[in-house]
This record gives sequence, structure tokens and C-alpha cells, in this order.
Amino acid sequence: MRLPFPTLVLLAALAAAPAQADDLSNAQRLWLAGQKTEAVEQLQQALARTPDDLQLRFALGVMRMELGDRAQALELFTRLTQDFPDLADPYNNLAVLHAAAGELDEAQAALQQALRLQPDHAQAQENLGDVLLRLALRAYQRAQKAAVAPSDALAGKISRTLALTGTLTKVR
Repeated sequence: MRLPFPTLVLLAALAAAPAQADDLSNAQRLWLAGQKTEAVEQLQQALARTPDDLQLRFALGVMRMELGDRAQALELFTRLTQDFPDLADPYNNLAVLHAAAGELDEAQAALQQALRLQPDHAQAQENLGDVLLRLALRAYQRAQKAAVAPSDALAGKISRTLALTGTLTKVR
């Protein structure tokens, strides 16, 4: 699975929103110019002025996720799901973080919640498919390990599933 969509697209969409558009635009420009620390600082300063701003918080979560700051991103997206429980995207991003950490059951639960909220969320649908493939692989491998004798049928399933999941190198 990969990030929900390129950061550029997300930040461009968020920058178009009226609330804190200048801060978002500035942060986006900094981010795209490779000044990622400065972009994060820009958003943090803006959030100090308007701590409840959804777009600023979401953009900061995406940036933290892109930077590999799992703990901060997880905290940001978890709070967004608590403060805005009717939005699917924070659940999708939580799933991205969980799947990247191998927490497949948690990823599945977050994606199912995203899809309850927005059944036509294409990226959450795709991400759920990726998580389910990885869960299937886990189940097949456990079954093979628990079997009294190796099973050719299971070995084939494992091989085919590995071929599919081998392309899932990154969470979306």
C-alpha cells in the first residue's frame, strides 16, 4: 500500500481551502522546495494560532507520515478521528500507518470504518484489498506451519499471494 495520494495533490487540495490558505500554501511551497522541516514548522505555528483547524492538522499529519514520524502522525490522525468522526480520510491514513508497522488487524479495522463513512472511497477500497491480501498470506503461512505434512495446495496459495503482495512494498 502507498500513501493515499501524492503529497503534492493533498497539499494542493488543502491549500485551496479558505481556512488558513496562506499558511497551507506557504507550507506546501516549502515542502515542495525540499524545506520539509520549515514546512512542518509553518504548520505548527499556524496551529498554535488555530489549533482546531482540520486542514492544518491533516496536512501536518501527512507531512509527519511522509517524514517517517510514525508516533506524531499516529497521534494526529487518531485525534482527527476523535474530533471529526465522520471523516473517512483520517481513518484511511491511520490504516496506512498500521499496515506499514505490520499491524494488519488494526489497519483493517480503520479501513472498514473509513468505508462505513464513505463507501466509495477508492483509496480505502484499494488499501483494504492490499491489507486483506496480506492477511490471507499470514493465514496461509500459519496453516502451512500448523499442518502435520506440507500441503502443495497451501504452498501454491502462498506462492501466488506472495507474488501479489510482493508489489505492495509501500503503504498507500
